[in-house]
Amino acid sequence: MSTDAEEASEDRRKYEFRKVIEELEDFEGSGTQLVTIYIPEDKQISDVVAHVTQEHSEASNIKSKQTRTAVQDALKSIKDRLRYYDTYPPENGIVIFSGAVNSGGGQTEMVTKVLDSPPEPIQSFRYHCDSDFLTEPLENMLTDKGLFGLIVLDRREANVGWLKGKRVEPVKSASSLVPGKQRKGGQSAQRFARLRLEAIDNFYQEVAEMANDLFVAKRHDIDGILVGGPSPTKDEFLDGDYLHHELQDLVVGKFDVSYTDESGLKDLVDAAQDVLADQEVMKDKSQMEEFFEKLHTGEEATYGFGPTRKNLVMGSVDRLLLSEDLHSDVVIYECPQGHEEYEVVDRRHGDPGHECTECGQEAEKKDREDAIEHLMSIAEQRGTETKFISTDFEKGEQLHDAFGGVAGILRYATGV
Repeated sequence: MSTDAEEASEDRRKYEFRKVIEELEDFEGSGTQLVTIYIPEDKQISDVVAHVTQEHSEASNIKSKQTRTAVQDALKSIKDRLRYYDTYPPENGIVIFSGAVNSGGGQTEMVTKVLDSPPEPIQSFRYHCDSDFLTEPLENMLTDKGLFGLIVLDRREANVGWLKGKRVEPVKSASSLVPGKQRKGGQSAQRFARLRLEAIDNFYQEVAEMANDLFVAKRHDIDGILVGGPSPTKDEFLDGDYLHHELQDLVVGKFDVSYTDESGLKDLVDAAQDVLADQEVMKDKSQMEEFFEKLHTGEEATYGFGPTRKNLVMGSVDRLLLSEDLHSDVVIYECPQGHEEYEVVDRRHGDPGHECTECGQEAEKKDREDAIEHLMSIAEQRGTETKFISTDFEKGEQLHDAFGGVAGILRYATGV
């Protein structure tokens, strides 16, 4: 499988897992009756079955009859699902969720979901029984990878923060007491210069202390440190060995940036594109910048569900861009004349009525499915790449808010 195909497959798998996690997070149990089991790939299924059998026996001691019955039913359902596996789980392990969830009106509904081969290996066996399903370990698997320390400074101020995947997080800031270049009356030029150098040195030490406090504890997890500011400030700071020696070795680049407030951290990320080329934030930005360029200079771009879908069906879409925050369904209608039309609705809303735009007759609902799944299926049939775009930067927000969360970069202009 090609690298692009592998990435597309991985994107789809992550989306499917994210969707299941969101569904699981909405479930609630009346008591501690929702069971979650994480099973690593090297754990024998027979050992898990024995553990579940033991938990089922111990659940008979639960005082509340309702909770006791719910827990034992959940464990029986898990045990039944485990029969489908051989000696060991599949690659990366299994996660099983089972329990009686509230369905409204004082009623409950039995739910059992099995997730095979999660995005990353399950590290250890875990049995959890609570009023909510345990999804945090899976959520951690889906978080953006890449951790960079960020420092921007000039002789007036400094800001320190993180680049976590796609998110820039300002953490600490400092203002300096370095006097301007013009000395006050009564001071000799030599004395003023000495005092100014001392103030600069003290400020650099303060900035280094902020960075050390924030980064040293995470030094083994950091992919690199980026330093930004005007010359010669950033050069003086780095050449002066103010940073902890282990952090100094992690500096992967220094960059000219005009601002050193919180916005300067974002400017630093933009300036460090070459260093961050493999990081998700730059991949997303690159996709959106190409989309806007195509949109403004020609006709090789499309947006909105309807036009993008038409271009997908025609096979003209090179890359399908989908917002990670798109939570919509597509309702498929068919009128008595056989015209098929589509309407996008919020996932939480019911089906709206629909009048055929071609013949004006009332159309009947034919199907309803997840909008992303609908578009991705067409994209896969036409050999189109799918890219999920974060809303953690301005153009990513625009994709979601201004373009309905759906856009495409075309192979050729279609006029659609």
